[in-house]
Amino acid sequence: MTLQQIVDLRAEADEFDRLLAGLKDEDWRRATLFKGWTIDDIVQHLHMGDRMGLASATDEAAFAALRADIQAKREAGLSRLEETRQRLAGLTGRALRERWRATLWELCDALAAKPADARLKWAGPDMGVRMFATARQMEIWSHSQAIYDVMGIERPAPSARLRNIAEIGVRTFGWTYRVRNLAVPSTMPRVRLDGPNGETWEWNAACATDGVSGDAVAFCTVVTQTRNVADTSLLVEGDVAKHWMSIAQCFAGPPETPPAKGARQLAKP
Repeated sequence: MTLQQIVDLRAEADEFDRLLAGLKDEDWRRATLFKGWTIDDIVQHLHMGDRMGLASATDEAAFAALRADIQAKREAGLSRLEETRQRLAGLTGRALRERWRATLWELCDALAAKPADARLKWAGPDMGVRMFATARQMEIWSHSQAIYDVMGIERPAPSARLRNIAEIGVRTFGWTYRVRNLAVPSTMPRVRLDGPNGETWEWNAACATDGVSGDAVAFCTVVTQTRNVADTSLLVEGDVAKHWMSIAQCFAGPPETPPAKGARQLAKP
């Protein structure tokens, strides 16, 4: 039986593909509020992540070689954005959409073929298949927000698969600190979220001093750094929880600074 996280990844990709299908040719060159990246840049970034993921799932030597080549170009002075643009030169717009979708489907098939307890190499710590699929879902979900924002489109109502992103947001509490060379607090805040179907999702309920509570979508936007916590209705209590929400980072790679208050929002018609 295919793991639910892989099913959820496909569903997230389907929703994203419907967003991309509605773009006009000129929309792909529009700059978003995510670091000024264009929609082409965002989809190229996702495509390269899927290419690396497919290599990790099928050929660790190929993954290591690709990662080393990317790192060498970065050390030669290219930014992440510039390196990806060069590597995928000419692959933009509708052709990029088709390539991204085909590669993502290959990745899903490769993950489904692996034992549930298999582990995959990645830019950060190795990950099990479930968490790897969730990480790719999180990347699609978070980066798509910049496209919804610049196009002035309300994203579809969330589904139960949003819990995967909340889960990775909670699990990376320690990572948020370690990636910044900070001591991990001894107490992890409780997290109590209102899910999309009226349910309650809760972690670390025993913590009595620090907590984060409120809308699950809002929490996910903070841990994926698509919104500043001050732009949400989350209730954040305690010094540890407040500090965590000010730097939360559920994705791999170097430490990133969350957007400033009011910096990322849905474009008005």
